[in-house]
Amino acid sequence: MTIRLPGAGGALRTYEPRTEPLAVTPGTPFTSRTVFSAAHVVADPFADVSPDSPAAVDWDATLAFRRHLWSHGLGVAEAMDTAQRGMGLDWAGAAELIRRSAAEAKSVGGRIACGVGTDQIASGSLAEVRAAYEEQLALVEESGAQAILMASRALAAAANGPEDYLEVYGHLLRQAAEPVVLHWLGPMFDPALEGYWGSADLDAATDTFLDVIAAHPDKVDGIKVSLLDAQREIDIRRRLPKGVRCYTGDDFNYPELIAGDEQGFSHALLGIFDPLGPLAAQAVRVLDTGDVRGFRDLLDPTVGLSRHLFQTPTRFYKTGVVFLAWLAGHQSHFTMVGGLQSARSLPHFATAYELADELGLFPDPKLAEERMKTLLSMYGVNQ
Repeated sequence: MTIRLPGAGGALRTYEPRTEPLAVTPGTPFTSRTVFSAAHVVADPFADVSPDSPAAVDWDATLAFRRHLWSHGLGVAEAMDTAQRGMGLDWAGAAELIRRSAAEAKSVGGRIACGVGTDQIASGSLAEVRAAYEEQLALVEESGAQAILMASRALAAAANGPEDYLEVYGHLLRQAAEPVVLHWLGPMFDPALEGYWGSADLDAATDTFLDVIAAHPDKVDGIKVSLLDAQREIDIRRRLPKGVRCYTGDDFNYPELIAGDEQGFSHALLGIFDPLGPLAAQAVRVLDTGDVRGFRDLLDPTVGLSRHLFQTPTRFYKTGVVFLAWLAGHQSHFTMVGGLQSARSLPHFATAYELADELGLFPDPKLAEERMKTLLSMYGVNQ
């Protein structure tokens, strides 16, 4: 088994794939950390749609992937950025995804938390933003899932300063039936969220974020920080009220943040745990035994792949996630809602394949090689 892969300069190199995958087995939920994988959606490849059409989803394959994550003890963070919210999946599609996934979670005993946003409106007044959040919060609560209050493009556009964020989030937290997760998504994931919490100064924004939590600690289960800044996450984590958890969303520095230090640790809600699910689960089970070194030995080598998938422009990391799901056999095709499969280059795919194969992420390395060769041939690379 050899394959010729292209580099950025166009030259081909010979790579010899692994012959055996990493040995991992499904298992029970974890004891030392709460861990969610933000999961992707599988497009319907036979739907006659354009990139501007509402998403056509293959529901059977989409739900099967969630069962795969649950089987390894991971929770599913549903209808989040990884599911292409605002990048191919509109609110109507997200609502259907939430209903179906929440019902599936109940049937198999899986843990699920779902994104609550305002993407049914493009813009609006603060009152309209509040109403949009309320509509989505009601649907998630009715489904029986935990709510994740996501950052809102409409709120970022409508807010005049920190006080508007305090008012909107305070209103939502007061009416939430159960404690929620607050999500701070940085502009590297969505440029429209620049200046969230009322300031482009991250120190000032952090203070507002923490003020929201301090005013309603009983309604905040935890926070998800997606700023790709490990030290800032640690600083925020140390300032949280007792009982409020920090879920790392840092796809660059997650091993050290989950491992923690003498003053605490982060739980996890990560897009990279979509392709890393079984390996990540195995690592956390090692951590459950108190073996921090063993945990790091398993998870540290995955950071190179994650940094590659999440490289600038970071928001296109979903393309790499779905690409690896196809190579791993979790879906029969490499098609994405909104046509986003075109968002990365062939050299990017080649490196992603090589890094994932070296980690043993493909249950069937031969299938992954064959599918990679199929993609290469479509680009004119003959083996």
